[in-house]
Amino acid sequence: MAGRVPSLLVLLVFPSSCLAFRSPLSVFKRFKETTRPFSNECLGTTRPVVPIDSSDFALDIRMPGVTPKQSDTYFCMSMRIPVDEEAFVIDFKPRASMDTVHHMLLFGCNMPSSTGSYWFCDEGTCTDKANILYAWARNAPPTRLPKGVGFRVGGETGSKYFVLQVHYGDISAFRDNNKDCSGVSLHLTRLPQPLIAGMYLMMSVDTVIPAGEKVVNSDISCHYKNYPMHVFAYRVHTHHLGKVVSGYRVRNGQWTLIGRQSPQLPQAFYPVEHPVDVSFGDLLAARCVFTGEGRTEATHIGGTSSDEMCNLYIMYYMEAKHAVSFMTCTQNVAPDMFRTIPPEANIPIPVKSDMVMMHEHHKETEYKDKIPLLQQPKREEEVLDQGDFYSLLSKLLGEREDVVHVHKYNPTEKAESESDLVAEIANVVQKKDLGRSDAREGAEHERGNAILVRDRIHKFHRLVSTLRPPESRVFSLQQPPPGEGTWEPEHTGDFHMEEALDWPGVYLLPGQVSGVALDPKNNLVIFHRGDHVWDGNSFDSKFVYQQIGLGPIEEDTILVIDPNNAAVLQSSGKNLFYLPHGLSIDKDGNYWVTDVALHQVFKLDPNNKEGPVLILGRSMQPGSDQNHFCQPTDVAVDPGTGAIYVSDGYCNSRIVQFSPSGKFITQWGEESSGSSPLPGQFTVPHSLALVPPLGQLCVADRENGQIQCFKTDTKEFVREIKHSSFGRNVFAISYIPGLLFAVNGKPHFGDQEPVQGFVMNFSNGEIIDIFKPVRKHFDMPHDIVASEDGTVYIGDAHTNTVWKFTLTEKLEHRSVKKAGIEVQEIKGKGSGGLNLGNFFASRKGYSRKGFDRLSTEGSDQEKEDDGSESEEEYSAPLPALAPSSS
Repeated sequence: MAGRVPSLLVLLVFPSSCLAFRSPLSVFKRFKETTRPFSNECLGTTRPVVPIDSSDFALDIRMPGVTPKQSDTYFCMSMRIPVDEEAFVIDFKPRASMDTVHHMLLFGCNMPSSTGSYWFCDEGTCTDKANILYAWARNAPPTRLPKGVGFRVGGETGSKYFVLQVHYGDISAFRDNNKDCSGVSLHLTRLPQPLIAGMYLMMSVDTVIPAGEKVVNSDISCHYKNYPMHVFAYRVHTHHLGKVVSGYRVRNGQWTLIGRQSPQLPQAFYPVEHPVDVSFGDLLAARCVFTGEGRTEATHIGGTSSDEMCNLYIMYYMEAKHAVSFMTCTQNVAPDMFRTIPPEANIPIPVKSDMVMMHEHHKETEYKDKIPLLQQPKREEEVLDQGDFYSLLSKLLGEREDVVHVHKYNPTEKAESESDLVAEIANVVQKKDLGRSDAREGAEHERGNAILVRDRIHKFHRLVSTLRPPESRVFSLQQPPPGEGTWEPEHTGDFHMEEALDWPGVYLLPGQVSGVALDPKNNLVIFHRGDHVWDGNSFDSKFVYQQIGLGPIEEDTILVIDPNNAAVLQSSGKNLFYLPHGLSIDKDGNYWVTDVALHQVFKLDPNNKEGPVLILGRSMQPGSDQNHFCQPTDVAVDPGTGAIYVSDGYCNSRIVQFSPSGKFITQWGEESSGSSPLPGQFTVPHSLALVPPLGQLCVADRENGQIQCFKTDTKEFVREIKHSSFGRNVFAISYIPGLLFAVNGKPHFGDQEPVQGFVMNFSNGEIIDIFKPVRKHFDMPHDIVASEDGTVYIGDAHTNTVWKFTLTEKLEHRSVKKAGIEVQEIKGKGSGGLNLGNFFASRKGYSRKGFDRLSTEGSDQEKEDDGSESEEEYSAPLPALAPSSS
């Protein structure tokens, strides 16, 4: 076969730290029993187990000198994992040549189908469940996993055997009875990995394809009811009748592509184009598109060549503590949902005959004009520029130059026509014969062009979809009186916030992140809850904390993080707090924090280990007078006067001012009386931001979904900032000269506004940018802080994550070129992780209790999983009489 046959090499980046473990030399004695002699032609395979260091070893899994006698032979061989204890595969290296091997698969299982040195795979792979660990085929780029990811094997729960399956497509290399020792080398470690890889199989079991039917859709969907998984690769599988398989995550009605591929291409694992996370309450959906043309009777799901299959394999990783190695979905729990599936899922990906893979279930298929493997002509797609693509797209749509022109030169109008365009393409494809063998020769050229265009439509669709026209704003703003604040810098939005993908601080924070701030050295400071959680049992009806018996959090709750490499520079706050909430840092570097369980505000000197410098409020005593707080949320300290402002809070709706020494000065604010709060009325004043040049204090009025600003001297209301895109919540705000940053909350049930970050021109309150992370996703972004250079950090209380965002040139300024639309793709993926779990594991008294629990939405309370099947319970907060806590 000619053409490029993609492959996948899964490379796992592993931590370099070493602990004292038993030397892998001890595995040799046991492994000697299963070591097989290799052919003299197979070099480098005489030592299947090779020690690397005190904790790591390499395992060489090779075919024992085989000679396939006919094309499309599948050979299998097994190797027992040479350790009894748990180990982790952290790197794969193929030992094969495309000249001899079509593709390889590596499985993990407890018992192989044969005990021979090798066998025909027709006899089976494993007698029990087989988990696919690795796939390799010709010319696919390698895929790297984030640091700290591994496939768990051995021990009580991991696989006991590796089984290697090798497919020999063309056997011309074996005409002289040469022997083959292709295989894969594994790097294993005994060091526990914080993230464990696994497989989620979506499979149809009841699809029927009527004979002669042109288009048949097979749909699969399941509610995801587990801890978060992060998808990094996918694999599709059908037999001859499959045209395209597409997989999606569906969240709040929004479809996010996991992967889309032709099952007639090599069935390796393909890397996802963008990381996709799947959380409790999401829906996973897949569609296989078949044709029944050419069949004289109905086709059912089955394992023979005359049957069909509809499979989507999703490769993911999870936190080790919650990892599940294999999950399945064989139902369609939401059939009506597929009415809104993206049109791209209905567009087949045609492939040329020289690219078709001969699957293991239908090896009897013969291709009379098979092209030698070594012939690799350059594909048309690789030499076409975007101008050619738009020209061909125009031909496909019947010279619809007006539609093409919109996409090509006017990206701000593109969004309005994009859905119609893709729908029209889907409609054309569903009605057009893609590859009849008896087609007229004169139509070959035109059909080739159409095939090329259709093969690229889904890529084009995803690329241009990143451009969006400016949102229609609903803006309510009272401007300052004339003459006040006129010098405030104007920002027109000539930039865009993007996640810093090379910043490794995203993964594995130990507890709910409630506060983030920057110290005078511009280091990031994080305030988190360790192993404590805020759940329905934390407080009684009078807001008195009910879990005092747990004691204070035993690990350090305040972490100083290097803004460049995310290293932990300093930590403090051990045995002081019960439920941390707000964090701010004054100009002298003092930490100001709130604890909603203690109902107190603390001033801490990071260089003073003797305890708080100042405490406001009474411990464990909620109240509303001058000496008490009730679940205070945030603190702001005026850099000029030293005045202390406290937002108080969940059960009081007020702002309280104190002198620098902690003496009560004044308070203002009251609880909102209805759906249209008056100035100075709050429902959970949740975050504060001082604007020193203008003498203003702005308040994130969380449950009213707005920002209110006041004069710090007179407490006079200045203005309100409110946008429809905020939704019903504004969780946190941060100010730098000229700009105001904010994050909103998860949409309420039935609402559409997504959770995201905002950049506003402070002078007029207009939104000039909206941003989201690429790695993971916002669940409850609880606090935000911005530095004057435009770097932004956001802490999430549900995902226990902190993201870093940086300013870049605005996307629209580089999006249009003469050949069409150029959309800047994000290059690379997060390859590192801040493993604070390991950091705290070395600390005395460290515990992860409570971290096992599933979070509820709309608050950063957590509760035990009650087994409810209600997707709405988790995916979006239901309207409540009282504001949800955080």
